[in-house]
Amino acid sequence: MSHFSQIKTQIRNIESLKDALTDLGINWKEGPCEVRGYRGQTHTAEIAIEQDNGYDVGFKQNGKEYELVADLQYWQQNKSVEGFLRQVTQRYAYHTVVKETVGVGFQVTEEQKNEDGSIRLVVQRWSA
Repeated sequence: MSHFSQIKTQIRNIESLKDALTDLGINWKEGPCEVRGYRGQTHTAEIAIEQDNGYDVGFKQNGKEYELVADLQYWQQNKSVEGFLRQVTQRYAYHTVVKETVGVGFQVTEEQKNEDGSIRLVVQRWSA
């Protein structure tokens, strides 16, 4: 019986996911690679985050988005699963917005981190 949990996310762009993990200071490796779980069980994932306890956390594509894959009994991140996903998702959204706006000719002119943890971006495009 597998101990792996798969948690759906709204993450669709692997480059923005990589940037988000890097921003958060999380060491990750690019796959495909094996995410280690209970009794040597593994799951193939596109991104793996090794933990000191020998059990990993990963992100695996399910066809349209990336799911978090882990044996939650051995979760060893500095935040709960929900807190971890909230942080990753916020940084992912930030990078996705910046890449999309730059891609259509805008540039970030102002960035403000609010007390509640939200981020305010001001973008503009100069017309000729």
